[in-house]
Amino acid sequence: MAPSAPRTRAAAALHMKQIALDNQDRTIRRLRAQLATERRGLAATKKELEDTQVALEASHKVIAGLTEIGLSMSKKIERMKVKKQKAQHLLIEALVDEKDSLLQTIHGLQEANNAPAPFDGDWEEEPEEEPEEEEIEDIPLGEGDIDDE
Repeated sequence: MAPSAPRTRAAAALHMKQIALDNQDRTIRRLRAQLATERRGLAATKKELEDTQVALEASHKVIAGLTEIGLSMSKKIERMKVKKQKAQHLLIEALVDEKDSLLQTIHGLQEANNAPAPFDGDWEEEPEEEPEEEEIEDIPLGEGDIDDE
């Protein structure tokens, strides 16, 4: 006996539905595999972003620390410059005082010796004396001497 047409059609329809279900199942498995791959990629990217964020925060802390150190050093340099200028000023004052003291000592010694004060601003130069012309004696010329006159 030959199978009846409705049974054959129903079997064919079932077979077609089974094929469609198998295709959908393969598609679902493929999509799940793609989804898992994408999730792993996203997890790796997220981990990289977190690592980058940590490194960035550490970098900001280092920059802030270096900036603070730089500012501190700038302040120290400025203080050192001020101290150096004060020391130079004190040294100049001490040298000026020492010069004044030496000038007073020299002036006192000159007064004690009745010598003119060379540093009083009224410095006068003594006129140079012209050397007197010496008379040239006539020296008798000897033999072989040449007379230029």
